Parts: sequence; structure tokens; C-alpha cells
Amino acid sequence: MSPRRTRRSGRDGPARRIRKGLAWLVLGWLGLSLVLVLPLRWLNPATSAFMLQARQDGFEVRWEWADWDAIAPAMAIAAVAAEDQRFPSHHGFDLHAIRSVLQAEGGPGRGASTISQQVAKNLWLWPGRSWLRKGLEAWLTVCVEALWPKRRILEIYLNAAEFGAGLFGVEAAARHYFGKSAATLSPEEAARLAAVLPAPRRMNPAEPGPYVRERSRWIMEQVRGLGGPAYLRELR
Repeated sequence: MSPRRTRRSGRDGPARRIRKGLAWLVLGWLGLSLVLVLPLRWLNPATSAFMLQARQDGFEVRWEWADWDAIAPAMAIAAVAAEDQRFPSHHGFDLHAIRSVLQAEGGPGRGASTISQQVAKNLWLWPGRSWLRKGLEAWLTVCVEALWPKRRILEIYLNAAEFGAGLFGVEAAARHYFGKSAATLSPEEAARLAAVLPAPRRMNPAEPGPYVRERSRWIMEQVRGLGGPAYLRELR
């Protein structure tokens, strides 16, 4: 009996080591995710993956952080109206928008990527459409939604989004395009800034072409339909 127990233990040893190794791998991944995401609940990011990429591409990065209270409410609601109208209620993924995009291959002005997903991509990942990047984006989106309040997600989004070649955040964008702070943006100016988000390196909110003018009008209509800045009043 004793030799049999010894042989069985020997056969089970590698399997146990594999399971233990996988368990440590999962714990390590969870720990790394926690280290990446949790501190930014309170600390402002010093840079982002997209800013680093812009520098690598040869652009001069212009960026200035603006706290939530230093951003015009018109800008926050314009971004939500343009990019993610279900932002206050979803948990990182807009399943309705995903279904619409799959069925219609695009909507009348918005894609399926939520603000939370865009934050995960802009802060930690790279441009592209690979399955690896999408998988990492989905996981980091789950972490962001679990660890940050909604207002913090939107605050970081408004500070990390690119509004022009190397121009990041609403404060730098407001000063560059309109010569004013993000706190004093008008609803029309906010809508124009939100209008360029799909392709900020090809559009100029200060000198809008037909697409930006039409899209900014659409955004302002959506803002009115949502009830204006009051739509975000309950964000915490």
C-alpha cells in the first residue's frame, strides 16, 4: 500500500504545482491591477499611455489638470451626451449600444465604447483593435468601475481625453482653442470640444467645419434631451 501512495503522490505533484502556479499568477494579476487602478481614486495621474504615445509620435504634449469643480458643468454633460449617454447607470459596458453597433455597424454619432472603457484605454493601453488590447481594456474597465466613483471616472476622462494633436484634457483644450479656462466654457464651446473627440487630430473646434458644426448641434440637442447638467447631479 505504501509504494502505491508514493507513486500516486508523485503523479499528483506536477498537477498541484501547476494549480499553485496558476493561483499565484491570478493573485499577481489581481494585485497588479489593484496597484494600477486604486491609487488613482485619490491621486491625479501624472501622465497616460496615450500622452506617452503622442510624445513618441513626435508631438509636443500640452496638458494641465483641472479638478471637477474647475470644469464647466456644460463640458461634463456635453462629453456624456456625445460619448456615453447611459454613463450614470451602466457598470462599464453599454450593452444596448453594443447591440446597436453590431446590428447597424455604427450609430448616428456614437460608438459602443463607454467613457469608462475610454479611460482604461487612454490611461494604460495603446491604440489599436487587437483582441489582446480589447481584453485588457475590458478587465481594466471592470476594475475602474469597481474601485472609482462615477464622478471620478468622468473627471479623469475629461482630463485624459485628446482634443488635438498632443493636446490633452479640457483645461489645455479650452485655453488653446478659446483662450479661457475650462471652468468658463459656454455650452456651445463645450459641445464643439466634445464634437472633435472621435478624431481630435483632424478637427478644430475653434474653426469648425461642416461635420463639427453639425455634430455640435446634435450634441446640444442631446444635452437638452437629457435635462442639461442636472442629469449628472447625482454622480458621486
